[in-house]
Amino acid sequence: MSSLSDTASPAPGEPLAEPELQRIVRYEQMVAVRHSVLTAIPVNLALSVAAAWMAHYAGKTMLGLGWLGLSVVVNLLRAIVCRMPCRPPSGAVPTQAARAPARSWWATRPVEWHLSASWLFGLASGLVWSAVAVLCEGYTSPQTIFYLTVVCGICAGSVTHGIAYGRVPLAFITPPLLTAAVCLGLAGDVERRMLALTTLLYLGALARSAFQSEAAFRHGSQLRNEATALAQRLQHAHAASQAAALELQFRATHDPLTRLLNRDGFTDAAAQRLAAAGDREQCLLLLDLDSFKAINDVFGHAAGDRVLQDVGHWLDGETAPLDALVGRWGGDEFVVLYDLCSPAPAAEAVARGLTQRIAQASPHHSGTLGASVGLCVGQGLDVNDMLSFADEALYSAKHEGGASFRFFDHRLQQSLRIRRDVERDLGLAMDSGAVVLWYQPIFTAAGQLHSFEALLRWLHPRHGWISPEKVVHAAAATGLAQRLLCHVLALVCAASRRLDALGLGHLPLAMNISPREMAHLDVDVLVLDALHAHGVSARRLQIEITEEVALDAENTQAKLARLSAAGVAIAIDDFGVGYSSLASLRGEHVRQVKIDRSFVFGLHESQDNRLLVGTILQMGRSLGIDVVAEGVEREEELAALRALHCPLMQGYHLCRPAPLDDILQRTQMQTGA
Repeated sequence: MSSLSDTASPAPGEPLAEPELQRIVRYEQMVAVRHSVLTAIPVNLALSVAAAWMAHYAGKTMLGLGWLGLSVVVNLLRAIVCRMPCRPPSGAVPTQAARAPARSWWATRPVEWHLSASWLFGLASGLVWSAVAVLCEGYTSPQTIFYLTVVCGICAGSVTHGIAYGRVPLAFITPPLLTAAVCLGLAGDVERRMLALTTLLYLGALARSAFQSEAAFRHGSQLRNEATALAQRLQHAHAASQAAALELQFRATHDPLTRLLNRDGFTDAAAQRLAAAGDREQCLLLLDLDSFKAINDVFGHAAGDRVLQDVGHWLDGETAPLDALVGRWGGDEFVVLYDLCSPAPAAEAVARGLTQRIAQASPHHSGTLGASVGLCVGQGLDVNDMLSFADEALYSAKHEGGASFRFFDHRLQQSLRIRRDVERDLGLAMDSGAVVLWYQPIFTAAGQLHSFEALLRWLHPRHGWISPEKVVHAAAATGLAQRLLCHVLALVCAASRRLDALGLGHLPLAMNISPREMAHLDVDVLVLDALHAHGVSARRLQIEITEEVALDAENTQAKLARLSAAGVAIAIDDFGVGYSSLASLRGEHVRQVKIDRSFVFGLHESQDNRLLVGTILQMGRSLGIDVVAEGVEREEELAALRALHCPLMQGYHLCRPAPLDDILQRTQMQTGA
């Protein structure tokens, strides 16, 4: 027979299987049997003493004492058996004996073994009581009625209390009642034979009652355990539901990668903290990893994710003494809010410490991590305002080279006001025609007009001229990047048709495409569709890109290939200052490079710059690529370029940017108009 401890337990919340349920019911039967036996033993001993006293009264003292001693021994053994430890099945409530440490042999026996032991010792006690016939001379002595009453009474009590497991009371009552019936039947007279028959009927009734009581007990136990299991399932389902709700709430407010607060979670928590801060000064800090894109590009996005996890954990630990709110704002940007109460270190010290120790944040990056930090310090501010101010400070810190921190101050406040106005007014400015193109010509070494470069211009009604970089940034921030590019393409196409009307259709027009536009917009589709819609030849257009774009094979090469195949010329602007200038020329699409103005400035005074420019010119001639020197500001620089046989030049010394008609008027001598 296998041990109950070897049986697999049901998982919490699962319904009880039928075998498991039956094992629990069996265990409860054993517990009830033990309780009833332990309750009946004192009564059994008391009646045993009464029977022994009656034997003494009848002159059978020694016989009575011997029988009493045997009864005491058997009852003692029954009590010991009822206190043996037994391991309960899963789901059953253990008795005190089962809870106690048990290393004995019987402690590992199954419930059936213990029930069998109870049955065996019940039979032994019944045999002892069957020996009462010896005390009353086979139920023929004058004390017969007394003994028969005691035996019938103790049998009735055994069945009444032993309702859980009918075999135990049946084992106890059968020997004494059968013995009494046999002795009475052998006595010979009618009266005793009738008593014998009555005793047998009494035995049958008690046996039937014992089995009916056991069936009722098992049914009740089964219903109770099924109800308990159902209650446990409901409780488990409720707990699982609560856990799922908490998990959903956590996911709604936390970043799944770093387990920090996400944008919504941080905003809500920060708003509550600021509302409770009163007049206490608060510091909001935005931290952005420098050159994180390079980590993803070189080591892969999995390595980048590990770095973000490390930085999030490190930042949470670094700011823990400040009792700070920490969140991942998005991408490689993190946000911290803390109270600048007197024991806290100064905001400057916190920012400096973070930028200096960020390199220690991740063991998964073999290079050196850097970070830029923007800070907003104030009291009574709205969380959205603080975030906007800190973002402006962060943008300034990154614009200054990164690996530093910057506070939001009056100058940045003015810059933010301008940026917000620019972002708000850009769409209307394009609709009204306020966003225009000016043109700067490119000349040959002989002073002839070669081509034009289109430059974005916007005269804002309150803030004056807005730089092209700010216009492009505002378009990207407001989702107007594609619209701005299409607006510029339409203006370029209109200028091309204007040149055609003046007989200058041989002069190409160049326009700049930013790295962000090239990466995120379908530039090839937009350009070719615009040229087709306006009836402009693709050979009239030149696209100027940076070296970064030229090297971004994954995002740009297919677009550049399609543009080049259609006849659009590709030029590399600011050539020489990128991290891999020569590599940017390996593509078959590049037809022109523009030497960065930093090499042209003071060219006549710098032997190194003349050597570098000369090398670029020679490389261009070898590759069949046009070379343009931009940023020609002085006559001496122009002379030095001519001495180096530079074919094309551009700069303020030659002609400043202006509307197309103004440029044509200034250059009519060169164009022959």
